[in-house]
Amino acid sequence: MDETTTLQGREITQDDIELVRRLIEANPCRNRTCLSQELCLLWNWRAANGRIKDMACRSLLLKLEQRGHITLPRRRSPGRGCRKVSIPYVPHNTSSIVCALSALKPVHVQLVENTVLLDLFQSLLYRYHYLGFSSTVGENMKYLVFDREHNPLACLLFGSAAWNRAPRDDFIGWNAETRKANLKFLTNNMRFLILPWVRVPHLASHVLGRVARSISSDWIEKYGHPIYLLETFVEHDCFQGICYQAANWIYVGQTKGRSRNGHATLKVPVKDIYLYPLTERFREVLSHEA
Repeated sequence: MDETTTLQGREITQDDIELVRRLIEANPCRNRTCLSQELCLLWNWRAANGRIKDMACRSLLLKLEQRGHITLPRRRSPGRGCRKVSIPYVPHNTSSIVCALSALKPVHVQLVENTVLLDLFQSLLYRYHYLGFSSTVGENMKYLVFDREHNPLACLLFGSAAWNRAPRDDFIGWNAETRKANLKFLTNNMRFLILPWVRVPHLASHVLGRVARSISSDWIEKYGHPIYLLETFVEHDCFQGICYQAANWIYVGQTKGRSRNGHATLKVPVKDIYLYPLTERFREVLSHEA
């Protein structure tokens, strides 16, 4: 396209097009409404009454697709888009970060322990992760990742492990009783987000490695017990799990399209299961009866 063009009364540059592409690529399962609302916030595109110009933005996106500049996400059935509960927007730098990992170092992986970081953490996940963010229940750990200039790069959320998953349970070798007693020693990587304007090769696997080295001691400090095994579920139709593979997580199989807690009547997308042992003795300690 030309250096600038006007659509829906707004000047659009090539950088704007690249931002839209990055948002789509980073969140291939996000619906179009979420995308248009997020762009309005990033561009501060509002009507005179202060409301975001969501419909104008959706029309703009359609025109960009018609002209061949972007490919919009496929339309999805209701109920799997943005969260109904709104989380306030926290201002943050969205300037493109495209460089080698070495140019960002030292990369800081920071526990989210205060209100300021928590507000930013929730805002980023809510707006840029395709599953959004809702309040966490039970034991959990939140991390924000920053570059040396303190620009946010990534978010990670760990929470309660799934109650049962046959491929995982077979890999561990425990029975129903030992699983019930020892499930607290596992944690699920429920969210992992590299922000859409960040394009840094090997950053994701680097961050996963950093967190894996510290999460058990962090858990001991916060909850009084260690973690021996990490798990995550990667939506098969949307993602390939490349960063987990690069960080040496182990693929053990797939879910059966049920909810993470095993409700047979609640159908969800099939997901690939990856595990990461934090100790060579994980089978011994997890199969030990309390």
